[in-house]
Amino acid sequence: MGIIGICSYEVIYIKRKVRCVMKGLRKALLISMMLGVTVLGTVGCINQSSDSSNDVLKVGAISFAGTLEPTENYFSWAVVRYGVGETLTKFDDHMNAKPWLASSWKQSDDKLTWTFTINDKIKFSNGNALTAEAVKASLERTFTKSKRAKTFFNYTEMTANGQELTIKTDKPYYNLPNLLGDPLFLIMDVTAEANGRDIAKEGPIGTGPYVVTSFTKERAELARNDNYWDGKPGFGKVEIPSINDANTRAMALQAGDVDMAVSIGPGEYGIFQNDKNFTIYEESSLRDVFVRMSQKGKLKNANLRAALIAGADRESYAKNLMKDTFIAGKAPLPPSIDYGFNQLRDPNKYNVERAKELLKREGYIDTNSDGIVDKDGENLVLDFYAYTSRPELPLYAEALQADYKKIGVDLQIKIIDYAVIDTLAQSGDYDMLISSVVTANTGQPVWFLKQYWGTGAEANGSGFSNPRFDELLALGESANDPLVRRNALINAQQLMLDDSIALFLGYPKINIVGNNNIDGIKISPSEYYIITKDLKRK
Repeated sequence: MGIIGICSYEVIYIKRKVRCVMKGLRKALLISMMLGVTVLGTVGCINQSSDSSNDVLKVGAISFAGTLEPTENYFSWAVVRYGVGETLTKFDDHMNAKPWLASSWKQSDDKLTWTFTINDKIKFSNGNALTAEAVKASLERTFTKSKRAKTFFNYTEMTANGQELTIKTDKPYYNLPNLLGDPLFLIMDVTAEANGRDIAKEGPIGTGPYVVTSFTKERAELARNDNYWDGKPGFGKVEIPSINDANTRAMALQAGDVDMAVSIGPGEYGIFQNDKNFTIYEESSLRDVFVRMSQKGKLKNANLRAALIAGADRESYAKNLMKDTFIAGKAPLPPSIDYGFNQLRDPNKYNVERAKELLKREGYIDTNSDGIVDKDGENLVLDFYAYTSRPELPLYAEALQADYKKIGVDLQIKIIDYAVIDTLAQSGDYDMLISSVVTANTGQPVWFLKQYWGTGAEANGSGFSNPRFDELLALGESANDPLVRRNALINAQQLMLDDSIALFLGYPKINIVGNNNIDGIKISPSEYYIITKDLKRK
């Protein structure tokens, strides 16, 4: 195990940072990053196909993952995103499921049985053949280890025969191929784990174009998978340092310390827009930046929640704070997917006076002229949890803090690590918690609504539970008629807006910025496929 000192990009940028005006959270984060050290341990054998710098791709990324165990939190996304794992199906730019590890599939007449034909030309990175039995074992492992898997679908029987996998379900699922495209269901060789491989530290043995050679939370290194089934990957080695600060990530790219950067912030757009050496690749987002409100504490009161929503100037955030790289928030589902965004009514549009009136209605008045409303001698102080791996989140946190001062609410910002955000969210031990989530990760957004607000769902720690809402989600999940499914989800959203369940801040464009000497860069609406076989140096 070796110890690497302060990363080169951090040293290079110290002088530049002197010229930057940094405020609040971003400044503190950058300082801590510059003072830190990274410890790397080698967990696999590095492919020595080439030591040439031209054969190395360096990607400046947001936090890679807490571990490489794909069933923990949403770390499967990282495993797929960075080219290690693959799923039975793959999404196109319209979020339609296309063949990937499965070459074809069919549904029975009774709608309860699906048969998938597994591509017989595919091998795992260790050379083992991808069979239907191997796929079955992988999916069974996922269902055993992940409670979240059961929120997608339930199966009653799974059988393998040669290259055919048969899945029988407890009820009709019109979109099972889409569900199996979620990274949670990436296919791994479970025999490797049985033979002693530490999946959390070494990563799963998958079918992707690259394999993990070393991993820490701060940095991952990958090598070309020489057994890759779909052509030779373009690089012998890939290095992925975690650079969570958007400004630092942008400067790393500008200085040539990375070849491409994932998700630059609105404040850094101007650096690259007129620079002929770089290209910005962007796509309309399926992502929603929203604030969860726990009903287990002060915010069980609907008028308080409504006041906080009405006190947030979301139009200004989109235009001024995010420099028009966001659409102002209103509803759970973004306007990029057709689920009634324009027809939904927002009862809590920005209105400072209405927000104050709602607080007053619940007995919150500034009795001692300290600028904070109080009730029964206690100031209205709320804990607001945020993480920094996405650049817009600290900006939103500070903007909300400033807006809430106008209505007499003291918002206390607490920064936590991304790795613990899901655990905190599940507990409900917060007042407000910001999240950035892909809303249609399987092509249909019902799963987003179900996972975060459905009664009993693991990710729903807010305390919100509404039988009518659950009925609408069930209809949106299983109805055969697509119009019925769509209308059910529109009605479910309106119920959430009327009851002030959460604050929907905005919907970002997603982006990758790359040096023009790198070919094959593409960003998809799902954000699943970043490091692919097609990346190569021109």
